Amino acid sequence: MDLRHTMKGRRALAAVAITTGLLLTVSGCGGGDSGGKPSGTSTSQSSKGGRSKPQASPTPSQATALAEVKGGDITLTVTSAVRDQGGYVTVSGKVTNGGGQFWIASNWRGDERELSGNGASLAGASLIDSKGKKKYLVLRDTQGRCLCTKFDGGGVEAGQSADWFAQFPAPPAATTNVDFQVGSMPPASIQISDGE
Repeated sequence: MDLRHTMKGRRALAAVAITTGLLLTVSGCGGGDSGGKPSGTSTSQSSKGGRSKPQASPTPSQATALAEVKGGDITLTVTSAVRDQGGYVTVSGKVTNGGGQFWIASNWRGDERELSGNGASLAGASLIDSKGKKKYLVLRDTQGRCLCTKFDGGGVEAGQSADWFAQFPAPPAATTNVDFQVGSMPPASIQISDGE
């Protein structure tokens, strides 16, 4: 690993640590008790730099998916939605390009022009709690970058799949059913499970 990658990794870990500290501070003000120990699941995902490398693989089976929606040649599969003790929810899955051309994920990054560095990512994703009438946006670090996957090369090659994740503030504990929405894809109804 060269010096540039080492420094990028350290900056990513520092951003995650700062964001986690801010979340713990906010949850402490709200009377919630997170125990001060964030889950290791999101840290390991974030320490990878939020990058996802496209890989050839078949579309996941319905048995392992919480939800699957299609928009044109693109299939979005949600495989997990886990509530962590740190006060956030990590949603993950796979995006598959079933078309014959490279798919650019530009409309998934969101409309927030003042936040930089999100490129082709899931920065525009949201969780919608229709019962509580609330919309939860992807968490950002102190530099405005999303705590989510940023697609290498800006998208997914034809016939390929890429893993993805996005982290959100956690809805109230009683809320388990939400809709995951990104870009022009139809909403995917998912159920949030509790972490360990």
